[in-house]
Amino acid sequence: MSEEIRIYVADLAAYNAGHLHGVWIDATLELDDIQAQVDAMLAASPVEDAEEYAIHDFEGLDGYRLGEYEGLESAHEIACFIEEYPEFGGALLDHFNDLEQARKAAEEDYCGCYSSLADYAQELTEATSSIPPHLAMYIDYRAMARDMEYSGDLFTLETGIEQVHVFWNR
Repeated sequence: MSEEIRIYVADLAAYNAGHLHGVWIDATLELDDIQAQVDAMLAASPVEDAEEYAIHDFEGLDGYRLGEYEGLESAHEIACFIEEYPEFGGALLDHFNDLEQARKAAEEDYCGCYSSLADYAQELTEATSSIPPHLAMYIDYRAMARDMEYSGDLFTLETGIEQVHVFWNR
């Protein structure tokens, strides 16, 4: 991923008074650094005693949408997960809508990226079975892949042309 993962943190006192005042922050920084930037933004508020803030926008989350009331810690954890798994992190979070489930799938259930699910079915079959050469051309890996997906044994995330990420569904 080439895009920086950022959040726009808005000063709510200024916002409610009709002023746009906020700051874009790299959401993968340490949480203390993010909080320090928020505190500095609030200290520079055009409204006295500003202390409340909210995340009003975000960039670089690879299609995942932060919730309306997401806190800084949660936004930071999500950003770090997507940074750790740039090929599929956002799509996986979108699939589960739960960071812990997405992390478990990424760490324990990820099978790899293939040009199709049939390619994965072929690789798995060839790695676990001895196929006589004279029968190899009769195996329908697309049908096997379809059955694997329909049975619920696995799920896929397509993140681009011929970029199919395969996960066991446990």
